[in-house]
Amino acid sequence: MQNLERSQQRLAELDVAIDVFHSSLGGAIEDVRGCTDLDAPMMPGVMFWSRTNRYLAETLVPLKWVRTSRNSILRVIHPTGSHAITAISGAGGVGDPRKPVRSKNPKGSVMARLVEKNGQFALMSRDQILFGRELEDVPTWFLLYQWRDGVLSAELSLPVRMNGQFVDEWLERIPLSLPNLGDPGADIGLLDEPDDDEGGPDVKVELLGG
Repeated sequence: MQNLERSQQRLAELDVAIDVFHSSLGGAIEDVRGCTDLDAPMMPGVMFWSRTNRYLAETLVPLKWVRTSRNSILRVIHPTGSHAITAISGAGGVGDPRKPVRSKNPKGSVMARLVEKNGQFALMSRDQILFGRELEDVPTWFLLYQWRDGVLSAELSLPVRMNGQFVDEWLERIPLSLPNLGDPGADIGLLDEPDDDEGGPDVKVELLGG
């Protein structure tokens, strides 16, 4: 009970209710159930990733959050610009902070820069986080999801480092207590997003004073 209360408190501090994640993940599962063997093999995974992020946006944008798909990273950004959320599939002990977890699929250079930025912002003051920076400088939390042993598990976690092509180091992990959302009937973690490596030159971004 104490851990559940702590998770709810942290979600409240991030200004997002757990019901938002319930409805977004549940809606994506319903959509994936419509896939058949005549769909492309990667369709369930891509659809689950896309629809979860879509439903997050549909719920939060009316609350003044801002949605962006820049560099194929689907994010919703808090009205103050203090943080963002994106949904991706995870591997390992998703939803159990006692076990290690990582992104299930490899990520490109754009995601690597975003994650490294998170590590820098973790050391900054709230004023520095709230004011004067580009989109790439907004700390981005990952809604990690995993279908395992007939159960969908999820957590909201703040990544700070990639080792190789996988995100696997976290500043904070918030387990999400989900109801039984049923069987999606397919592997929802297969090829769950396009490669975010834009193939162009890196652009140096300097922080503005808050």
